[in-house]
Amino acid sequence: MSVIYPRVALIGLGLIAGSMSLAMRRRGLAGEVTGYARSDATRETARRIGLVDRVCDSAAEAVADADLVVLCVPVGAMGAVAEEIAPHLKPGCTLSDVGSVKRAVIDAVGPHVPEGVDFIPAHPLAGTEHSGPESGFATLFDNRWCLLVPEGDVRPEALDRLRALWEGMGAHVDEMEADHHDLVLAVTSHAPHLIAYTMVGVADDLRRVTDSEVIKYSAAGFRDFTRIAASDPTMWRDVFLSNKDATLEILGRFTEELFALQRAIRTGDGEHLFDYFTRTRAIRRGIIEAGQDTDAPDFGRAAKGA
Repeated sequence: MSVIYPRVALIGLGLIAGSMSLAMRRRGLAGEVTGYARSDATRETARRIGLVDRVCDSAAEAVADADLVVLCVPVGAMGAVAEEIAPHLKPGCTLSDVGSVKRAVIDAVGPHVPEGVDFIPAHPLAGTEHSGPESGFATLFDNRWCLLVPEGDVRPEALDRLRALWEGMGAHVDEMEADHHDLVLAVTSHAPHLIAYTMVGVADDLRRVTDSEVIKYSAAGFRDFTRIAASDPTMWRDVFLSNKDATLEILGRFTEELFALQRAIRTGDGEHLFDYFTRTRAIRRGIIEAGQDTDAPDFGRAAKGA
């Protein structure tokens, strides 16, 4: 493929940024990729492994003359980072992000976007429980979805260019309104993560009185919960604080469903349980048929990141 952006700047050098750099390199989508991370240790690791073409020692240096700047930092830090880099953004460039929440990012970053810069929030629906510069891999976005959430005056050519980049990195691309995005992700990602954290927390309490039997005899269901619950705590703290209303709405619905299942178990209503499990099983089949997972064990990630 041909170069889409002569220079791309990645602010934050973790799993997503690293995978973006490697995916762009795989297809020759960027002329140069610069990167910056706040931590000295992260920058040093990124330099050592050649994660990007040039690791910079300041965000201002990284974004200088960049055609695309992508914020790959926790949602709670995006506003401050946007304010810091705003004076250094090239007129006509595109500013984007990879955050799991969109309304809070728009509210935090939007006021700092200079005139003449296209701000196009984005969210690649891809990841593993691993984090840090050494966790990225070039195929992370293959056959996954990336949602673009343009708001306000965005040039059509800027939107088309960013779409082409994500498609070049292997993703399917769709557009979505910010508040709807946050509600959908509360269902598909945020609430499930909170439930996983809770289940592992309950098991940890139980483990203390069962001499580690919960760990020793973990079945596949609990292992899957622990994989989810191993995700970056800073990122998920910010996600829940930034998407509070949608997450609380979905958790309220979850609680109602849970009470109904408790009642069915207590009263011996096997028909209700069977019908409920049959309906939810069909959703799993739909995910596999859509190519968003396989029927293999361990989340279908037996290769990289397993």
